[in-house]
Amino acid sequence: MLKVSNLSAGYGKIKVLFDVNIDVVKDTITAVIGPNGAGKTTLLNSIYGLADIYEGSVLFYGRNIRGLKPHEITSLGIGYVPQTDNIFSGLTVYENLRLAGSTLTKERFSERIREVYELFPKLRELANRRAGTLSGGERRMLAIALALIKDPKLLLLDEVTTDLAPIMVKKVLEKVTELKKRGITILLVEQYAHRALEIADKVYLLASGEIKFAGEPRQLLERKDLLSLYLGI
Repeated sequence: MLKVSNLSAGYGKIKVLFDVNIDVVKDTITAVIGPNGAGKTTLLNSIYGLADIYEGSVLFYGRNIRGLKPHEITSLGIGYVPQTDNIFSGLTVYENLRLAGSTLTKERFSERIREVYELFPKLRELANRRAGTLSGGERRMLAIALALIKDPKLLLLDEVTTDLAPIMVKKVLEKVTELKKRGITILLVEQYAHRALEIADKVYLLASGEIKFAGEPRQLLERKDLLSLYLGI
């Protein structure tokens, strides 16, 4: 579905990623893990048109989307949930969802919000609550819901469990797994390796802007040298 080839990217004159290669297979969860400052968010930003790409390509179903604007990439079927600034705090939950689906027809929006409420029943209960008053876990679920309104084929998730209580981490990751079962392919960036390894089909270890490992989670768990050097495990 997604193929990132020989990607070098960053911001202005600051180069963050060096010759990165990643494949995301349809109907799977692919995790990118690594220490702080590894370039994980820059990878997602590069795919979504928010970083500067100096070399390489980003293919989505064989089409090179390098150079496209974020709204153009969204229209192709890619959704993005950034780690921060991912909801409109001054609006209600329903107003957030309506704004995210503003380009949809009334009938299509009704279909999508019904499916989103089915996945996140709590959001239906909180529909008239101002988003800024939600708990951390509720905000994270709303952020995911905003991306889902457009019915993406591929969903990019950046650190969706950060700063959440353990019980909410479990709930959010259960929802991510459920998204996969519903036919949405996931590219998940996660700092806490053990969380990602629990649900991922394939994992990439990114450190200092370079891919240090690519394979199945069980294979990475056997590499104690990498776990110790890059993840402190």
